[in-house]
Amino acid sequence: MGSDKSMDTAEENMNGTEESGSRVNGNSAVAKTLYVTDLDGTLMRNDETLSAYTVHTINALIEKGLAFTYATARSIESAVPITGGLTMKLPAITRNGAVLADNATGKHLEKAVFTEAEAEMLKGIPELPYYGFVSCFLGEEMHRLYIDGPRSAALQGYVDYYASNPTVRPVATVPELFCGVPGYVTMVGPKEEIRPIYERVREYKGWETLFQKDTYRDEYWLEICPQNCTKAKTIQKVKERYGFERLVVFGDGINDIPMFEIADEAYAVANALDALKPYATGIIGSYEEDAVANFLKERMSE
Repeated sequence: MGSDKSMDTAEENMNGTEESGSRVNGNSAVAKTLYVTDLDGTLMRNDETLSAYTVHTINALIEKGLAFTYATARSIESAVPITGGLTMKLPAITRNGAVLADNATGKHLEKAVFTEAEAEMLKGIPELPYYGFVSCFLGEEMHRLYIDGPRSAALQGYVDYYASNPTVRPVATVPELFCGVPGYVTMVGPKEEIRPIYERVREYKGWETLFQKDTYRDEYWLEICPQNCTKAKTIQKVKERYGFERLVVFGDGINDIPMFEIADEAYAVANALDALKPYATGIIGSYEEDAVANFLKERMSE
């Protein structure tokens, strides 16, 4: 990802905080630890909100030195209406690691984008107009563009959800889907229709692909982003950039497995998919029980 001077401010903010202390397995040694949580199905409740308790608890812990951020497939534009109350000092990891963003302002701090050759390849996906939309950077704004024509019921649901958002808008042709600087492609529909597309596009190793079920609905999502942009890889970059010694993560889905594998400790919420739980250090409460906030509160009191 390209660099941006805006990252300097976030780094200065973190350098001005106390190191977060933790005792792990009875070890009283203080470690500089980065805590990263997934959003949907982990920190967020089923109604796609954060409880007032979670926001208050995490903010209080951040003021005491907790190094905290989230990693999500959502764009910062989609996340901020939910997470905006968090007073984070680290950048948010959004778009599955493709974009580092400021949770307070929604500004893109660093972003990865497709090459021109890759954009041409993506234009050739025949199912894209019916199932998908493309996230393009136009100046400081990210626009989510879809074809003005027949579309899957799942894509229609997405369009309806963001009907009042002027940056989620239709265009007439496939080339217009890739206006500005394209950085992310999303396709959504029934599992049996999206999976064959996923199997085909994942053969190209120059980008990252993710196929997973929606947390709240039965539809499946195929997400394509630039090479080396995954939650795990970008978390590792943040960990190294700020000099953290340890990593603790929280998640609920199979897309969280790679970040569980690189973490010193990894906790699955009780509602997590069974496929994730074998990778977990432990199982905590559910996303409806403020489990992540409660874990952090207990950890920081040790």
